[in-house]
Amino acid sequence: MTNELFARDQTCRSLGIDLASAADGRATVSMRVTQDMVNGHGITHGGYLFLLADAAFAVASNVHGLIALAQTAQITFLRPVQVGETLLAEASERTRLGRNGVYDVTIRRPDGKVVAEFRGHSVLVSQLPQ
Repeated sequence: MTNELFARDQTCRSLGIDLASAADGRATVSMRVTQDMVNGHGITHGGYLFLLADAAFAVASNVHGLIALAQTAQITFLRPVQVGETLLAEASERTRLGRNGVYDVTIRRPDGKVVAEFRGHSVLVSQLPQ
């Protein structure tokens, strides 16, 4: 189910985000930062980091085969990211209770240094809202 969901994600495809793994409330995705992703300071725009973390969160929260959507999410930016770096976002399920889930995502540079921490709260729905 998760691979199919990810394969239909046009945004991830257009940005070159790759799914490395997904199982048991966990997921890992990667993205190479391009020149089109930088802000006025010459570093990666925070929106792309949020998007990468959100992609990992989406996969991890949907790995159980139920429809999970983001309810809230928050990110803390810790280090700048340069063009050409390939980032790795690793999501892990912290807890699931009833219809709610909490997931943490860590984004790392190729040298292993953490560049951002993300926390997402999911909610299970029976169908997609209109």
